[in-house]
Amino acid sequence: MHVRLVLARRSLREAPHPLRPRPRPRHAIHGGKSKNDRKDAATLAGLLRSGYFPLAYVYPKEKRDTRDLLRRRSAFVRQRAQLITHIQILNSQYNLPPFEKKLTYKGNRSDAIAERFPHPSTKLSVATNLNVIDNYDEQIAALELHLTRSAKIDDPATFGFLKSIPGIGPILGPVLLYEIDRITRFPEVKNFLSYSRLVLGMHESAGKVKGFGGRKLGNAHLKWAFSEAASLMLRSFAPAKSWMLRQSKKRGVKKAHAILEAKIGRTVYHLWKKQTPFDARKFLVS
Repeated sequence: MHVRLVLARRSLREAPHPLRPRPRPRHAIHGGKSKNDRKDAATLAGLLRSGYFPLAYVYPKEKRDTRDLLRRRSAFVRQRAQLITHIQILNSQYNLPPFEKKLTYKGNRSDAIAERFPHPSTKLSVATNLNVIDNYDEQIAALELHLTRSAKIDDPATFGFLKSIPGIGPILGPVLLYEIDRITRFPEVKNFLSYSRLVLGMHESAGKVKGFGGRKLGNAHLKWAFSEAASLMLRSFAPAKSWMLRQSKKRGVKKAHAILEAKIGRTVYHLWKKQTPFDARKFLVS
């Protein structure tokens, strides 16, 4: 009991002042002149009391394997894209005419693609790439089928609400579902946007903005998902196209696209929290 009182008094005395810069736990512990368990405990108690000690979210154990499989599927898609890019690079190196159709689709890939190259080694290289791409297509399709079924079992209602948003389909829906897990762990929408890398931290002093930071603080998978969702929304949702044209004239294409990503992020937050489908009339009001 005496030890607890000593630690409590020391934590009150050594707690950081609210007007001082927020200390990092590692710096607060290792920055001292002397170090022992008693002082470390007092420092941690002060950080906890002041709310300066960041607490990590414990992801549910039963969903971790599915989330890891989703991330593995993204890695396979990137490797497949690298193989297609390599074929296009070889085509440019030999100054051959560009492909009439995209190699992304299986129906556009045939043995004639390898035969257009003069050297036997290059033919074998291209043919090997095409065979590996076909194998990737089969494996990725099997993974996507399994992930879609898992999403319908774990949280079918939220999965259906997410798919009601234009641009979010059977692939981006599970990504959002398993990377976020529970929307209630974010007290406000601004916390969710910050975690998703949809907003930047502003560096301000004396009323002047000195710059922005924190571009890589947050979940990289959610940032990718919202970027893809914004691009897909512009293809299928006519009001988003009109809004994009207006905003591009004012702010530029890149910034307008980032704003659209943040709008989709806010929509996902409120849609998930209220368990309501997408409302096109309320979207893009401003």
